[in-house]
This record gives sequence, structure tokens and C-alpha cells, in this order.
Amino acid sequence: MPYSHPQGIDRRSAFRQIRHLQSGGCLLAATAGFINTVALGFFRTPVSHMTGAVSHLGIDLATAEFSDATTSASIILGFLAGAMISGVLVGAYRLIPGRSYGITLMAEGGLLALATELLLSKQRFALPLAAMACGLQNAMTSSYCGLMIRTTHVTGTVTDIGVMIGHWIRHREIEGWKLRFLVLIFLSFGVGGWTGALADRFFGPMCLAVISAGCTLAGGAFWFLTHRGIIDLMQEAKPMQPRTSMFPSLPPTRDPGK
Repeated sequence: MPYSHPQGIDRRSAFRQIRHLQSGGCLLAATAGFINTVALGFFRTPVSHMTGAVSHLGIDLATAEFSDATTSASIILGFLAGAMISGVLVGAYRLIPGRSYGITLMAEGGLLALATELLLSKQRFALPLAAMACGLQNAMTSSYCGLMIRTTHVTGTVTDIGVMIGHWIRHREIEGWKLRFLVLIFLSFGVGGWTGALADRFFGPMCLAVISAGCTLAGGAFWFLTHRGIIDLMQEAKPMQPRTSMFPSLPPTRDPGK
């Protein structure tokens, strides 16, 4: 639905109706944690979030490590390119899930397959490809049905968890389903990182091929099944322009006279 005609949406009802949202978000967060850990085993700059990459770029420039600086810069540009491609495929004005989500997931799988091949050859060009895959994923989920879901980093997630706990301390009222969802995303990213470290230890970069195959198969399945009721459900939910933050809304103001 175009932004020019935004309509209200009960996000809680939409979340409960879309059973795949929670499990899908957790799987994607675990995927990003896995990818990032494997990449860190090859090079010290993270590929799933850009805060660390920008910091490492600054350090590399300050210490005149221009080869490492070039790699760090390529990771940042790769992530940016991935987000741009996702914006083209999914579209900023199309918040209703469609086949483009499946295509984006398959593209992520293809990028990870190329990254795996290059990592086995010990080529640093694998890193911007892995970052591009993460950028694709993060941008794809950032405007899912009006919800802001970050699956490639947990800084915002931890912030939102802390804010919601603070709201509970002050108001004794929060949206419990949202808090549970954010905690699960956080834990999934951590479990994915732990699993990636173990897999990289025993199998090396080849373990990334499993994630590549998983993304490709999941994207193909979503592409095939996306019009079996999901579109109608989201049209009924009337998605609106996504917020720029998951900052939880305050509970309704109570009338002191009541």
C-alpha cells in the first residue's frame, strides 16, 4: 500500500496472526550471527553490523594499515550495496510480503555461496560479499509489515529491551509479546554466533555453505508459497508506513478523574 494512503494497523493482532514472523525472525538473526562469527574467524572486522566495521576502518587508517583499511571499507560498501539492492527488490512502498522477499532470500544464498568459495581460496573479496548478504537481509526485515525488525545486529534490540524494562518499572505495563520477541531475537543471534564458531573450528569456511543452502531453499519456498493466503491476510491488516524505530509506545494515558 503506498505511503500516500497510510491506514491504521493493530500490530499486536497482525503479529499474532502471522505465525511465521517470530520463528522467521529468530532464524534470520541466528543466520546473521553465524555469518558474522565465521567472517571474524577470517578477518577481524564484522560483516553483519557496520559500527565495528567503521571503527576498524578508523583504526586501520590511523595506523596506516591501508590494505586492511581497504578491506574494511569494502565491507561497509558491500553492506550498503546489499541494503540498496534489497530496497530495489522489496521496494520501500511495498510493505505487503510478496515474491520479492523470496527472491531476496535466494539472492542472499547466492552471495553466501560465492563468499564461501572465496573464503576457501583465502580471498578477502569474500568479506564484502558476506556483508552484502547481511545488508540484503537486514534491509528486507527492516520494514516487514510495518514492524521494524533488525536481524543482523542486536544493539537496537538490547536498547529496546532496556527501554521496555524501564517502562515497566515506571508504568507497570508493557507489551509482553514484543518483549518476548526481542529477547528471542537477541538469544538467536547469540546462539547463531556460538554455532558458527564451533562450525568454523571443525569445518572451516565450508560451514558457510550450509547457511547459503538454507537461505536459498527458504527463499524458494517463500517465493512458491507467498500467495497462499499471506497476501490476503496482510491486506486485511492494512499495513502502514513503518516507524523509524522499535521504541515502544507508552500505555494509554489514564484519566485521573476516573
